[in-house]
Amino acid sequence: MFPNTSSRPSTSQMNIGLAKQQGSALVIGIFVITVMFLMAAALVNILNDADEQVNLEVLGTRAFATANSGADAALAQLFPLSGLPADRVCAANSSWTPPDLVGFHGCTVAMTCKATTFSGVTQYLITSEATCAVGNCDGDSCIRVNRKVEVEARD
Repeated sequence: MFPNTSSRPSTSQMNIGLAKQQGSALVIGIFVITVMFLMAAALVNILNDADEQVNLEVLGTRAFATANSGADAALAQLFPLSGLPADRVCAANSSWTPPDLVGFHGCTVAMTCKATTFSGVTQYLITSEATCAVGNCDGDSCIRVNRKVEVEARD
C-alpha cells in the first residue's frame, strides 16, 4: 500500500539511464524543425497559387469589360446616337483600340460583324473578342486572358 522506499534506484543508476537518453531531444528537435519547414513551404505554395488565381480573375474581368466596350463601339457605329441614318456598314473584320486608361491597359479587341437580311429586316451579329495580357509576353512570364461577347441587333 505504501511505496517501498528502500528499493529506490541509486544516483549512479539514474545517471546511466540519462546517459542512454542523451541525443533523443536532438532527433526530436530536428524532426519538428523539418516538419515546420515543410508546412511553411506548403503554405507559401498555397499563397502563390491563390495570388495567381486573383490575378487571373482580375484580368478576366478586365477582358470581359473590354469586350463589352468593343461591342458597344461597334453598335455605336451601326446605330449612331445622333439618330441620323447611318451607312450601316458592317465590317467583316475590324479592331477597336481601347482608350489608354487603367482598366484597358494591355488589352486589344478584335471584332467581327455579320449582317443577315430576312423578310426585309436586317439582323446584325457582332462578335467582340478581347485579349488582356500582363507581364513579359515575349518571354515566359506572361499571363494572357481572352473573353468573347456576342451581340445581336436589328433594324
